[in-house]
Amino acid sequence: MYAVIATGGKQYRVSAGDVIRVEKLDAEAGSTITFDKVLMVGEGDASRIGQPFLDGETVSATVRAHGRGDKIEIIKFKRRKNYRRHMGHRQNYTEVEITAVAGKGAAGKKAATRTAKAPAEKAAARKVVKKTAKKAPAKKAAAKTIGKTAKKKTARKTAKKKAARKD
Repeated sequence: MYAVIATGGKQYRVSAGDVIRVEKLDAEAGSTITFDKVLMVGEGDASRIGQPFLDGETVSATVRAHGRGDKIEIIKFKRRKNYRRHMGHRQNYTEVEITAVAGKGAAGKKAATRTAKAPAEKAAARKVVKKTAKKAPAKKAAAKTIGKTAKKKTARKTAKKKAARKD
């Protein structure tokens, strides 16, 4: 059984026994936390998707450790201006181990598909009705004639030459 959870502005696909690194959480090492923002739960070929979250679904995890990620270098540079800036950044993270995916599970999918089928059939019936209505035939647009206009020819005036100076 797997679940897709949202934490720290990111989404993770997890199952029991997985170890993931998430954005830093306020929890002691060794403590148990629960993720209640479950977007999707699946088992085999059956799955349930929330809109946006599933009610009653939770994912339990144990905090293993806190740490800092690898350094990312930030370099700013402007050519020909002698402008160079070099910075580094290390993001804090929390390493958690998923212990259980709890809730209704994918077994609740059968009931969800039964209720979802009825609105789908109604929508299909509406589409059929729209297709049977006749539309007026589209009128052909009259062909546009493009008239070419003759350009007026203008006579070029020649500049008078200046008289040469005598020294």
